[in-house]
Amino acid sequence: MNNELSALEANDTWEVVDLTKDHKPIGWRWVFRLKYKQDGSIDKYKVRLVAKDFNQIEGVDYFDCFSPVVKIVTVRIILAYVAANNWALHKLDTNNAYLHGYLDEDIYMHIPEGCTQAHKPQV
Repeated sequence: MNNELSALEANDTWEVVDLTKDHKPIGWRWVFRLKYKQDGSIDKYKVRLVAKDFNQIEGVDYFDCFSPVVKIVTVRIILAYVAANNWALHKLDTNNAYLHGYLDEDIYMHIPEGCTQAHKPQV
């Protein structure tokens, strides 16, 4: 969890601010996941800090929703191209891939429990 918080802080993901009465902060939670090796054994443990944005109302709290993920047709085209050219294919795992998006709205989030003064996220 400390690595995740350090990465968020290093990318200037948040700014600590005083909350006014006009703003309602959203909650957060940790999402844990196991990554496996090809043989089925555990490769590593992963953790993400995610905002509980399901309490927000479209048109009031936000106006647009976008998830920057690759489409399956793109993956299939790349795999076909790799197979046709008899190339080697390697797995890629990207850390903090979604930290470089820009939002038009300010999002206020409760400070996660257990965070030190250096790690107090409010986006």
